[in-house]
Amino acid sequence: MEERPVKYGLLFSSLFIAILAISSSAILVKETRAPAAIIATYRLLFTVLILIIPTIIYHRDELLHVKKYPLISSIISGLFLALHFVTWFESLSYTSIASSVVLVTMQPIFSLIGGILFFKERYSVIAILGSVIAVIGGIIIGWGDLRIGGLALWGDILALLGAVFSTIYWLIGQSVRSKLSLLPYALIVYGSAAIMIIIYDLFLSYSFFSYSKRDWMIFILIAIIPNILGHTIFNWSMKYIRATTVSMLILGEPIGSNILAYFMYHDILSITQWVGSFFILFGTYLYLRNPVDQKMEKKSF
Repeated sequence: MEERPVKYGLLFSSLFIAILAISSSAILVKETRAPAAIIATYRLLFTVLILIIPTIIYHRDELLHVKKYPLISSIISGLFLALHFVTWFESLSYTSIASSVVLVTMQPIFSLIGGILFFKERYSVIAILGSVIAVIGGIIIGWGDLRIGGLALWGDILALLGAVFSTIYWLIGQSVRSKLSLLPYALIVYGSAAIMIIIYDLFLSYSFFSYSKRDWMIFILIAIIPNILGHTIFNWSMKYIRATTVSMLILGEPIGSNILAYFMYHDILSITQWVGSFFILFGTYLYLRNPVDQKMEKKSF
């Protein structure tokens, strides 16, 4: 088809934007002192507020007549997104950020296993090797601050659960996005996830309103940049590529974050960060060279 080169160009340029967008997440979070769960709450709520109008305008009938399977699946996807946020945030109370990042980088392996078990996907030896090399790169980046034992071990377990929940979220998205357009899917997922995290906030008695103007601006930016331009673009791409590919591309987040930190805070990359970044890029290159994402559908978002 003549459309295919154009669509592939749109796909990969959009994915590049998404990687840059999610890379800003850590930088933006660093700029606010609000509790992590509150940041996640407003990240989702403001995203819902931004998406609800275009969803009603362009997908009102589809949203009002969503079939049972995609509706329930989208709500479950939102549940696992919320569980990912909660376990990830809680892990940071017990272990270091680097240790948590190391375990979250296991996502591609979980996605690969899930794709084989639930979608009967097949991967070449090169693709598997590439995903393993990329995961090793993530481990190298966080190795210098890896903590083992005591409460840190509990934090590591929570971070590992966060990686599992995130993987399930992407795998469900891979299934549902073939049956539901992007905006209705995103609205249902983010909305259900927001409700669940609000319940979590209430349980911990967090304040919802006692934040500065700067904090509110950060909340809005986090919704627009890493969530809409990041996560939502990845959700759009789930109609064309596998969850494993998305998990591989997300490994580019620490590289992008380090680059942004260099320009904004003059943070200098360590030797392990340089080596780990190389492993991630090389592993992702090997994986993407393998022709696993052949499905390019005609319908766009």
